[in-house]
Parts: sequence; C-alpha cells; structure tokens
Amino acid sequence: MRWEVRISYKKGVQDPEGESTLKGLRSLGFNLVKEVQTSKVFSIQGEYTRNDVERMCKQLLVNPVSQDFSILEVTE
Repeated sequence: MRWEVRISYKKGVQDPEGESTLKGLRSLGFNLVKEVQTSKVFSIQGEYTRNDVERMCKQLLVNPVSQDFSILEVTE
C-alpha cells in the first residue's frame, strides 16, 4: 500500500519560496499568476492504515502551528 502526504503552509503563514517563485514568474512575463504556494509531498509505502499515517504526520512530519496536511491513498 502506498500513501501520499501533502504538507503545505496554513493560510496567513508566510511562504518565502512561493513568494519568490511568484516574483520570478512575473518577471518572466507570466503576469496572470495570482499566487504560488509550495508543498512538500511524502510517499510512504508499507502496510499502514490511514490512522497510522495520520499519527506519522502529527508526531513527526507536520508542524501543526504553521502547516496543514492531506493524506491520499494511492492505488495503482
């Protein structure tokens, strides 16, 4: 079984990499881009339940003060 965990900054938390990328895109003429947000994706393989993966997030992968996360079960 494979899980994907996507971690991103909460609304209102500064995202310097996203802001820098937005400025770069606009300097290249992509002026219609309104926002760029960065995310980190972890791919986790193993016989784990969604609850197990959520515990991994809460105990290690995510900073609950500044980050949100979503979990997706990947079926191939």
